[in-house]
Amino acid sequence: MRIPRIYSAESLAGKSEVQLDEAASRHLVKVLRLGPGRPLILFDGEGGEYEAELLEAGKKALVKIGAHSEEDYQSPLAITLAIGISRGDRFDWVIQKATELGVAAIQPLFTERCEVKLSGERMEKKLGQWQQIAISACEQCARNRVPEILSPQKFTQFLDHARSDAALKLVLHHRTETTLAELEQQAGRPDAALLLVGPEGGLSAEEIELALQQGFHPLRLGPRVLRTETAPVAALSVLQFQWGDF
Repeated sequence: MRIPRIYSAESLAGKSEVQLDEAASRHLVKVLRLGPGRPLILFDGEGGEYEAELLEAGKKALVKIGAHSEEDYQSPLAITLAIGISRGDRFDWVIQKATELGVAAIQPLFTERCEVKLSGERMEKKLGQWQQIAISACEQCARNRVPEILSPQKFTQFLDHARSDAALKLVLHHRTETTLAELEQQAGRPDAALLLVGPEGGLSAEEIELALQQGFHPLRLGPRVLRTETAPVAALSVLQFQWGDF
């Protein structure tokens, strides 16, 4: 049986034992049906992971912490995905897959064609839900650093902050002829990338023009128009192959 990987919100450095929260404990005890003595792997998002052993299987499981490994499986290309919020579970799926594909951060955006309205308590609840999706994806895919899910921003607010970003800034634009190979000739091999993707219906022509004015390079992923949940997965895969760890 595969050894379960569990995220701890509590820092593990220097500790010999830790009590897991109720959600993690319930997953181990009720879902996986593990009992005392079973091996685990713990990580706290600070880099590396710990060998561990389940000592007490209860409402808040008690775990013994063992040896630490420095491996964190981070991509050498730090990618921030800025993407228009989509309806239903599409955005949840994007967060899960983007985490598996190695993004460093995800910036949800309210764009012209975004049909999702969030504010106040509902926004905070959504942020917590999205962060938990990222944590669960890290547990599954062996990442030891959890990507940050940033608070949703309006498109223009995001562009103001992106103006001074030193990363290679890319906006998906299926009407451009610019390819990734041509971008590499222009910009060289980047250490960081900021990838901008529209919601359902894409970014408007005005939004794309504003992004280009702020230093974004247009990028085309072939002749077909991709859905909002397909486009970031395809783009992240290409970026990781070209400059990351694929």
